[in-house]
Amino acid sequence: MTDAELAARLAEIAGRLLLEVRDCGLIAGKALGKAGDQTANQFLVHAIRDQRPDDGLLSEEEKDNFDRLAQSRVWIVDPVDGTREYGENRTDWAVHVALAIDGKAAVGAVALPGLGVLLRSDQPLALPAAAAIPRMVISRTRPAKEALAVATAIGAELLPLGSAGAKAMAVVRGEAEIYLHTGGQYEWDNCAPAAVAEAAGLHVSRADGSPLLYNQPDTYLPDLLICRPEWAERVLGLMHGLIAEGQAA
Repeated sequence: MTDAELAARLAEIAGRLLLEVRDCGLIAGKALGKAGDQTANQFLVHAIRDQRPDDGLLSEEEKDNFDRLAQSRVWIVDPVDGTREYGENRTDWAVHVALAIDGKAAVGAVALPGLGVLLRSDQPLALPAAAAIPRMVISRTRPAKEALAVATAIGAELLPLGSAGAKAMAVVRGEAEIYLHTGGQYEWDNCAPAAVAEAAGLHVSRADGSPLLYNQPDTYLPDLLICRPEWAERVLGLMHGLIAEGQAA
């Protein structure tokens, strides 16, 4: 089984487990989110260690093992991206399984179990035609001021969604043109989405245009831009202006 096949298989099975936990009807809300996180994490961690025992592993739900820093291949997983949305029985949550090689998001699979969708870096989707008016996905609970400023500047339609994976995959699936995030994330929040988006031909970078780097000592990776290539220059130009204003203030 290739790395990409493994990532896709793991994301798919973890998604099914999460649906079974949710659909049992015995728990809800925060308790459901916690149970889902633990269930999916246990499966993913044990499966990866069994299938790729020589690789490193970084999971949101596991204590960090800094031995990974000496390894070129590191699996980066988020068992439930969007725990709140999962606990609220929404569909905009995801499962992330990625493999970073030498600090780059090389392989990724993002499952959207509530929608019955699995997206993977080895089977990229063809980008459909872009909308005449750009659509920008933003956080449904705490949209970043920078994203709102850029949306205003380009006249974008705002599409509030839950998890990072759901927002990134909305761009991959052609439901939006731009996902700009500046509100704080960690490596597991965007590694798998970055791999899938890049494979689909989208622009993927930090909000200032610099590359996303993974398997770092500090896993905080607070911002990113995933967008159609034709929007990258305009959005990055606006972000550079906002960054300069912030530094001058």
